[in-house]
Amino acid sequence: MSVELPALLVGSYTATGGGTATGISYVAAGPADAADTRTVAVIDDPSFLAVSGDRVYAVSETADGGVSAFRRDGGALEHLWDAPAGGDAPCHVRVDPSGALVVTNYVSGTVTAISLEADEPRSAEPQSVATEVLPDTTGPVEDRQEGPHAHQSVATPDGTVLVADLGGDALHEFRITAEPAISLVRVHHVAPGVGPRHMAWYDGDLFVAGELDGQVHRLRRDDSGSFVVIASAATFEGSVGESLLSHIEVDDAGLVYVAVRGRDLIVVLDASGGGLSLVGSASSGGVWPRHFARVPGSVLVANQMSDAIAVLPIGDDGVPGEAVAQIPVGTPTCIVPV
Repeated sequence: MSVELPALLVGSYTATGGGTATGISYVAAGPADAADTRTVAVIDDPSFLAVSGDRVYAVSETADGGVSAFRRDGGALEHLWDAPAGGDAPCHVRVDPSGALVVTNYVSGTVTAISLEADEPRSAEPQSVATEVLPDTTGPVEDRQEGPHAHQSVATPDGTVLVADLGGDALHEFRITAEPAISLVRVHHVAPGVGPRHMAWYDGDLFVAGELDGQVHRLRRDDSGSFVVIASAATFEGSVGESLLSHIEVDDAGLVYVAVRGRDLIVVLDASGGGLSLVGSASSGGVWPRHFARVPGSVLVANQMSDAIAVLPIGDDGVPGEAVAQIPVGTPTCIVPV
């Protein structure tokens, strides 16, 4: 089965983080079983990427974390600037509707906003950076929840930003402006031991992947403005153990896709009826599915410990089938179709 793919940018771990990549990779558009892959930017541990127009932003998930900006021209990246991430081990970056670049720093439990107003000149470095420390929160999983760990941010329909705090079993809501400035609005708590990692929206509700409890949770704002859980669903049977949820996305039909490391699965749930129920699951096509991207007809899975991206065709029921191609990429951790 031949699958045509769009061009892809791939984030990875390099030798600094124990990986095998040398930086950001580019996969040219074309047949998946004959993919042309090359390194287009040498950078330490670019584990997560964000693309906005011809701009590409990459974290450097190191102890003294950084963020780099590039201008993309086809399959080439031109380096523009570097900036401090405002914390240790930045693991997610996103361009916010406010016009600021939002970075979440896992180890230090901080969120940083970087002004993009000076983004045009080749050598320009952002002059305005604001960082906020997450409220001091903990959870019951002692080796993972000894303090706040910011993992991902998403914009809300209300013009605010939610930050998933894996260490504190909380979603911290901030207001971010382009200057930039960050102000805490409120803290939304989830059940102890959930370990919220990544989030996605569908039909006005927020879906949260619980890295530590193996469940997907559907949340909705109540009349007081707090997010409350209205449905939860397990992604596998049996004890959680070392089975850790990672990335989550919801398609337009309400099918929820979530990756499960350890069990190496892509799990599909149905949220279309207002609840949350299991549809099915499939092999991720490799080991340790860190991230994935949905493209027409397929799910592309960054299997971190397989040094490859697996191409899984989507069946009529929305559940992926067996991998039809493997695209060699060193220690892949993030896939962005471009």
